[in-house]
Amino acid sequence: MPDTAPTDIRAHLEGANPVPLAMALIHLTGDLSLLEQIAPHVRGAWEHLESIPPELASSIRDRMATCLKDINATQTPVMAAPSSQIIQQMMSTAVGEAVSEAYVPMLLEQVGLRVSDQHMLHAEDPPEAQASPKHAQAFKPNRHPFEVAIIGAGASGLCAAIQLKKLGIPYTIFEKNDEVGGTWYENRYPGCAVDTPNHFYQFSFEPNNNWPNYFSQRDAIQAYLQHCADKYEVRSHVHFNTEVSSAVFNEETQTWLLHSTDKTGQSHTKEANAIICAVGQLNRPAIPKLPGLSQYEGQVVHTAAWPEHLVVKDKKVALIGTGASAVQVGPAIADQVASLAVLQRSGSWVVRRPNIDGVVSEDTKWVLNNVPFYAPWYRFQLFWAFGDGLFEALKIDPTWEGGSESISAFNARLRESMMKHIRRELAGRDDLLQKVVPDFPPFGKRVLGDSGWYKMLKRDNVRLETAAIKQVHARAVELDDGTIIEADILVMATGFQAGRMLWPMDIQGRGGVTIREKWGDDDPRAFLGITAPEFPNFFMMYGPNTNIGHGGSALFLAECQSRYFMGLIHALNTQNIRSVECRQEVHDRYNDEIDSLLSKLSWSHPAVSTWYKNAKGRIVTNQPWSLLDYWRLTYEAQLSDYHQVR
Repeated sequence: MPDTAPTDIRAHLEGANPVPLAMALIHLTGDLSLLEQIAPHVRGAWEHLESIPPELASSIRDRMATCLKDINATQTPVMAAPSSQIIQQMMSTAVGEAVSEAYVPMLLEQVGLRVSDQHMLHAEDPPEAQASPKHAQAFKPNRHPFEVAIIGAGASGLCAAIQLKKLGIPYTIFEKNDEVGGTWYENRYPGCAVDTPNHFYQFSFEPNNNWPNYFSQRDAIQAYLQHCADKYEVRSHVHFNTEVSSAVFNEETQTWLLHSTDKTGQSHTKEANAIICAVGQLNRPAIPKLPGLSQYEGQVVHTAAWPEHLVVKDKKVALIGTGASAVQVGPAIADQVASLAVLQRSGSWVVRRPNIDGVVSEDTKWVLNNVPFYAPWYRFQLFWAFGDGLFEALKIDPTWEGGSESISAFNARLRESMMKHIRRELAGRDDLLQKVVPDFPPFGKRVLGDSGWYKMLKRDNVRLETAAIKQVHARAVELDDGTIIEADILVMATGFQAGRMLWPMDIQGRGGVTIREKWGDDDPRAFLGITAPEFPNFFMMYGPNTNIGHGGSALFLAECQSRYFMGLIHALNTQNIRSVECRQEVHDRYNDEIDSLLSKLSWSHPAVSTWYKNAKGRIVTNQPWSLLDYWRLTYEAQLSDYHQVR
């Protein structure tokens, strides 16, 4: 605690959310009666910002101010390491619903708390480590040199690099851009921001209590990733402006040979014992094949490749798509353009998210940085509200009769909450209401945050069109219903070639088999989304069936995956093992299981058509797991799942 006057402390505490503040107070005082005081007022993780009565919130802040003064002088926390049972009780109270004890170890790891009894999982403990990196410092590598190649320096690549450094394993990163950051470096369209709260969208090992916004803009996230690269000394390992064109496995040496080209056109080769492919799913823009597009005389822009000096002021703009980037870029440019025509193929669920435009106050930053235990509990609430607290909404109830509107009672309740927001935002505009409400259940596609989307649609210079595009002309777009949209700029908010993973790289595994031969153009499969048969020592991040469809954080996913394959890399580096290759039966059994589970979730509903599916209707991007499920599945690698060459 800093040496701050009591009156200043109490003033700063106005920036604290009373629920995580109460949890921090329990740690400091041991007073569990606080749980009984707040429990009647917490009706869910979403509503905690407004649900605590002002007098109770003030009382909690008063007590914390006094407590901090006492701690500053003499005391230490009473409950620095509560039992798992108490933590579970606190978690359940904090979000207004029962949180299973099984969640306790994962959430403690993610938010940075500790408990006194570390074996709370009992019979459901993660299995004994066969390939664990946990005690890496106790071993010395038995084979030199051992080096890993990482393809991509985005969030996933940085996470992997940082973990390799902790293991003391040399690595080289190949990055096609001239800076780290990946998608956050490349995406620069107006309004680009994260749609997961930043205090959740961060590495658990590198928490940031100084985010400028609750849902920060692109620049702040890019700065955070650059900070991580600098703090953990990653940059010296990166070959910037260098794109990997192919990687070929050598069965004789059990190593990979990577071929790359730098910005001057010069070719390079690099041998590595293992490859971590961190290029993800969303890195190659998808441009629709519109009739006449090649004859268009205006400017065509994809949101993922926004020109730095593009001028939209007083221009006629046609925005094609209503997905994640569209609902951000539209409101950001609507007050600048002469006209904005939004061309919608299907509506999206665009919902209210508390603080989506909120600036984090200096008092709130002070609380996050100075009140013991507050930041972890605040992160826990976000973790639940934007993660597994929503997982049940994905499950199709076969007895439910909600038609195309919903898939279960819980899903229907969420739909009605979403509808209330839409009706409120579009009051008096029934014409728009009829167009924007999706004809599929919530979570059939990605649920988006409303950062001014509906307000934008009501502007005089904005029009929403739902007819299909028939033809692109020299300076206009013609729709199927005969409508002509004049446009100086076509903005393609049309997503990515998500199913064509790892393209355009040529990845050749054992026996010369290529990844394209195995996957085709749109049917990628992998064990845990990480490894595939016939591709030894090749580890994917954000690979097939790992997209989190109900919420969560891509950085959480990166930590799960890197922990998993670090166990395998540690085994390769310390045991008499030259390569590990996923067993075909393990791979096939896993993919059969996820296909079965996915058929029971919202994305498989007959009313849903989405980029999550390939041409044959198989879901290739999303995982069927809760965050807890995937955390447990990737907790430790089992060498028995792999063929080993020694």
